[in-house]
Amino acid sequence: GLLSRLQTSAPTVRILSSKSFSQSIPSCLWKLGRLNHVAIAVPDLEKAQSLYKDVLGAQVSETVALPEHGVYTVFVELGNTKLELLHPLGEKSPIASFLQKNKTGGMHHICIEVDDIKAAMTELKKKKIRVLSEEPKIGAHGKPVIFLHPKDCHGVLVELEQA
Repeated sequence: GLLSRLQTSAPTVRILSSKSFSQSIPSCLWKLGRLNHVAIAVPDLEKAQSLYKDVLGAQVSETVALPEHGVYTVFVELGNTKLELLHPLGEKSPIASFLQKNKTGGMHHICIEVDDIKAAMTELKKKKIRVLSEEPKIGAHGKPVIFLHPKDCHGVLVELEQA
């Protein structure tokens, strides 16, 4: 009857063990580390700083200008990571063009630490992942960073930072 049809038509569930998952990951010359920060483009930096500091009670850094990247940046300390608030510095800022398309701001990129940024660049290029600069630039933390093309990363702009 109905019960036997239900028992035979139930989908098969396959459980992946961590062992089988790790075996499918090719070994790399570099290692992906922890999430360093999530960056948010904001049209009004002072308002955004006030939200996180005065309303939510977070520890918020001073504003730092990064002319090489065309941004003002502020870091919001969280327990396990940071938020980076980005605001345009100059008309050619990538954040200015982002805010033209997203008037109220929004998530801009994620930053993940790597143990060897040069090895990561070399290997990712071999795997047809576009790196948006020929050489790493010094980022907001004073460490080398690169950005990976969002079209190669499922729509997400990914920043890799030397740990």
